[in-house]
Amino acid sequence: MNNKKIAIFPGSFDPITKGHESVVLRALPLFDEIIVAIGENTLKKSFFSIEQRLKWIEQTFEDYSQIRVEAFSSLLVDFCNEKKAKYVLRGLRNSVDFQYERNIALINQELNPDIETLFILTKPQDTAISSSFVREIISFGADVTKFIPSKIQIKQ
Repeated sequence: MNNKKIAIFPGSFDPITKGHESVVLRALPLFDEIIVAIGENTLKKSFFSIEQRLKWIEQTFEDYSQIRVEAFSSLLVDFCNEKKAKYVLRGLRNSVDFQYERNIALINQELNPDIETLFILTKPQDTAISSSFVREIISFGADVTKFIPSKIQIKQ
């Protein structure tokens, strides 16, 4: 029997932000392994390619052997089963995030009662950061360095 505590941190990470990085690193002591999982949403047009996002996340967490990076295109609960993960990790910036994520967690619980969702609050300085805002700033050619992990470079 596998007693390894594995968590999935799902998202589009288009691109990864300092908020994402902070949530994963603060959750790391709770788990044996965290899989940062890029969900491939066929209905959503990505700003950056899946390959580019995988590379950036790998660079961000390259010093942490307990963190893996993967892409998936199935239901999250199916991906959790495939990876033998019993936990879903989510970051919350505000009450709007909470309402949205709570509903997803409840649906996931209905689909698979063995999977538990854990919420971690973002740090106050990361609360306003979102991938959408970062993409908007990039589209106007401005510097996003202060909003993304220090190990990655995004060309404006």
